[in-house]
Amino acid sequence: MEQASFLRDRLLPIGTVLVALVALWYVFSAVLNAPFERDTAARAGTTIGFTELLPKTMVQERPVLPAPHQVFAELWDTTVNKAITSKRSLVYHAWVTLSATLLGFAMGALLGILLAIAIVHNRAMDRSLMPWVIASQTIPILAIAPMIIVVLNAIGISGLMPKALISTYLSFFPVVVGMVKGLRSPEQIQLDLMHTYNASPAQTFWKLRWPASMPYLFTSLKVAVAISLVGAIVGELPTGAVAGLGARLLAGSYYGQTVQIWAALFMAAGVAALLVILVGIAHSLVLKRMGARA
Repeated sequence: MEQASFLRDRLLPIGTVLVALVALWYVFSAVLNAPFERDTAARAGTTIGFTELLPKTMVQERPVLPAPHQVFAELWDTTVNKAITSKRSLVYHAWVTLSATLLGFAMGALLGILLAIAIVHNRAMDRSLMPWVIASQTIPILAIAPMIIVVLNAIGISGLMPKALISTYLSFFPVVVGMVKGLRSPEQIQLDLMHTYNASPAQTFWKLRWPASMPYLFTSLKVAVAISLVGAIVGELPTGAVAGLGARLLAGSYYGQTVQIWAALFMAAGVAALLVILVGIAHSLVLKRMGARA
């Protein structure tokens, strides 16, 4: 029964959506790549029929929209067929980006938790700091990233830290919002009960507010870790980096290598999905440790 339920409720719907997306992808690949083949045939003074046109749209060297099999072939070649230390390996570039992502995520999560604690326990911080936290996210990261890179390079800070700071800038916000909501989630009757125990503010925090905020914390961490990866990739663009997924995207745009661009995008999506899964596993372990029912 459990296997049948898994097939019906999870595998079948997801598989149907994936098949539909791949089919639409092939259709749009043929439509968008066809004008190039028609122009090539026209310059050669020939005509090209549909039966000849369709296969050619699927194997172009620099297509407008690569076909799925081209992207997956590039992914296989740059992950399995290349040594992980090779500058052409997507695993190598993913690790360069991942190192900045994890550092920025750790700093952003810590900063977000500290700010949330200050906002919840201090009315002045709540009224003055929370609006600035929200306003900080109205500035496009593509506008602020080059400024961060230039300023830090001017004072001799380069390499990993500038990208990590951009990830921190993006990732702290969901943690702040989630933790403020989580730390305020205990009901008044629960807070009154802690008062009847003559609990100190520290005891109320560690025994009530902090455990109650765990579901909110891990939900916000899932958002934060994914957006932290985006920050690391964006941070690689204005630096002219030679390594990292952002560098692969930049190189692909320079030379019109759309297959390379799409392969790097899929690698980034895979890394983000893996990070979110790991946070979800940590969430399950923490809730189990706290006595939550499976």
